[in-house]
Order: sequence, then C-alpha cells, then structure tokens
Amino acid sequence: MLFRSFTLSSHAASLRNFELECRIQFTASISSLKVAWRKDTKLDEAIENDKQWRLCARVVKEVLNEPGRVISLRYLEKRRERLRLPVTVKTFLARNPGLFDTYSDRIRPKSDSVRFLRPSDRLRQFLEEEKRIYLENEPLIVSKLCKLLMMSKNKVISADKLIEVKREFGFPNDVLVNLVPKYPEHFRLSGAPGEGKSFLELVSWNADYAKSAIEQRAEEESRLTGIRTRPSFNWKLPSGFFIKKEMREWVRDWLELPYISPYADVSDLEQSSREMEKRNVGVFHELLSLSIYKRVPIPILGKFCEDYRFSNAFSSVFTRHSGIFYMSLKGGIQTAMLRESYKGQELIDRDPLLEIKDKFVELLAEGHRQRAEQLRLQREKIQKDMELIANEPNQIKIGETN
Repeated sequence: MLFRSFTLSSHAASLRNFELECRIQFTASISSLKVAWRKDTKLDEAIENDKQWRLCARVVKEVLNEPGRVISLRYLEKRRERLRLPVTVKTFLARNPGLFDTYSDRIRPKSDSVRFLRPSDRLRQFLEEEKRIYLENEPLIVSKLCKLLMMSKNKVISADKLIEVKREFGFPNDVLVNLVPKYPEHFRLSGAPGEGKSFLELVSWNADYAKSAIEQRAEEESRLTGIRTRPSFNWKLPSGFFIKKEMREWVRDWLELPYISPYADVSDLEQSSREMEKRNVGVFHELLSLSIYKRVPIPILGKFCEDYRFSNAFSSVFTRHSGIFYMSLKGGIQTAMLRESYKGQELIDRDPLLEIKDKFVELLAEGHRQRAEQLRLQREKIQKDMELIANEPNQIKIGETN
C-alpha cells in the first residue's frame, strides 16, 4: 500500500508539473505570436464615410444640450476646437442648410442684438422620428443592456461607463433615467449617474438573452440544414493578406478548441490559458455584434477591462485574430471592427437602430440638395447678368445708327 500510494502521488505530481509546463509553454507561445498589422483600405473607408454626418451630429448635439435649445453663433464659434469643426460656424451653416434657423435677439435687455441658432422645423421633425424609432426598438435596447451586464464579472457595471458607450450601442440619451426604471424586473440602479459612484445591476438572469450571435447563427444553420452545427468563429482574411505558416497552424488548432460562450462562468479559468483566449475573443465578438456599426474604439473597450476580465494587453487580440477582427487606425484612433459584418466598405449586418442614422443622413442630403439648387440659381442669374452686359454695347450701336 505504501508503495502504491507513493506511486500515485508521484504520478499526480508529475501530471501537475506537466500541465504547468504546458501552460507556461502556451503562455509563451501566445506572447510570441506576432501578426504584423496591415492596412485594410475598404474597412478604413467605412469609417471615413461616416466622418461628415458625425461632424454634423456633434454640432446638433451641442445646440440641443443648450437651455431652450438655442445658442448664439458667437458662443458656438468659440467651441469649434472642442467640436473638431474645421471651418467657421457660418461656413458650416452654409454647407448644411436645413439644420438650424437663425434669428436676431439680445443677450441682455439693453445689449446689441446678436445672431442665434435654433433647430429648424425639419430637425425637430427628425427628433420626433428618433423618439419613434427608439420606442419601436425598446425591446432590442433592453436586451442589449441585459447582455452587457450578463457578460460582466459581477453582473454590475458603472452607470457612468454605460453613459460613455451609449452612442456605440445605440442607447438613447435618457436610457438610465427613463428606460431603466420601466424594467425593474431586469435592472437595479444605485446612486445618481454623473454624481459620483453609480451602478447598474442585473436583477434576474434571462436565458433567452444568454445566447451569443455565434450561437444563434449555429442554431439557425442547424435549423435550415437539419445538421447540428457547432458554434464557431468565421475566420477569413481578405485577399492579399497572409500570415506565416506557424501562425496558420496555431489558428487552426485554436479554432478546434470548443467554443466558450461569453455568458458562461469562467471564474475558474486562468487568465493566460488558451481557453481564456477563446472566451475573450468570444466576448469581443459579442460586444462588436451588439454595437451599432459592428465596431468600437479600443479605448472605450479598455474601460471595461475589469468588468470583463480583460488583460491590460487585450488589444493584441485584434491583430492576432486578424481573420475575425480588423484594427483600424483611421483618424488617429484605434478601432476594433468585426470583419464578417462588412462587405468591402459596406456594412451588411445592419442594426435596426441604424434607421436613426439613415433619417439623419436623409435630412442632411435634403439640405445639400437645397444648397445645390440655390447655387444653380445664382450661377444662372450671374450668367444672365453677364449676357445682358455683353449685349449692351450692341444695343448702344444700334441706337446710334438710328
């Protein structure tokens, strides 16, 4: 018995040493796996194409946040640098007619009158459309909020963090003030957002929400084909992109690992294990899938390192798994993008809340058409005036002859 016990304990010790050695080797292999970043022009263009309407949206937001939704041109001009507005406010208004109405008023009773801005009728109509779209998609917004909490370590996230990411996930400005209180069965808000420590807590676990985009896709494929499909990542590099042989082999073996749901409990996983790598990629994939444009600036993702158990060097995931993600450097900001959601520069995986952006772009386009028509009429008037001036000498000569 003594000999047998010694043998078993020795075997167990050897097994633990072997597992430790493998873990150390795997950790080293992950840290040494370097994939050179390569520019993807098409995906960069997807970000560039949104540049103009986002600029207009910033200016609109600035005006709407003012008391009475009015602001003087002078005050708005002083905020150009913060708004990253490359032209004067007057030039911006001329290029984007239809957003605001201008009028004269006095700041104080006896002061000189100055020019003010206020939302135009068309902009107010858009704001009503925005309310309608948010209301129609309220169940989607609730599910997104639940999912963000369900993936977090303690099912609690700082309210201030959620406010910072509301644009990325399509949450309305009043998501914590008006929407959250309507669903006490899902959420509990402690503290006052923006006034110190405030947290949003998940009240109950909803199994219907605990399915990732990858799991839902596998279920749909199984339903359509009648063949059970295993949840897995779409890993595909665009044409012209290559990775070294050892990296291809590592990716092949890594993809064969079982998929770990971002909603699964991973408290027993080592941070440096390949299973945690699989889980982290799954969380990033799910976060980008939940986002409006299937892309999120990496600094914003970094705010949630503690909530989602990301390492400080988490951004290397986006280059190491370059067949799943793309890290854009457009605009001097690192942005993580989900490759499968784009075809070239076009977003094909469209969120229903994108209707708000579409309506705003239509508003801008209507103003641009208005400006183009005004410019056309001005050119025609100038052309007619020039023709009249050119004909005046001939008319004078005819009069002199008579």
